[in-house]
Amino acid sequence: MANQDSTLEYLTTTKIGEKGQLTVPKQFREDLGLGNGSPFAVFRLGDGLILLPEQQRFDRLCQQVGSRLKAAGVKPEDLLATLPEARNRVYARRYAEKRTSGARRNGPPSRRGN
Repeated sequence: MANQDSTLEYLTTTKIGEKGQLTVPKQFREDLGLGNGSPFAVFRLGDGLILLPEQQRFDRLCQQVGSRLKAAGVKPEDLLATLPEARNRVYARRYAEKRTSGARRNGPPSRRGN
């Protein structure tokens, strides 16, 4: 995984291909651990573009959420204790219309025994 170095570095110039594709130089791909199909967020900043690998964006989001939960005094075990109820609510919302009269009505199927 890439380090969190904030150094601005010019590496090379690239061109946009016929289908609007950009080639990310091999050194950047290797340094950032990027492979074929790696998702990027694209931001416009004035006349420029910023390409940010989605994994870095997700990692930052996780850090922010973790910091805020810690500042609010939420302990990991407290958060984990809410997961069964949250899972049941999501299941009910998502699959309510797909239930049949013989289907289980109190939550998602058990994963035990799989």
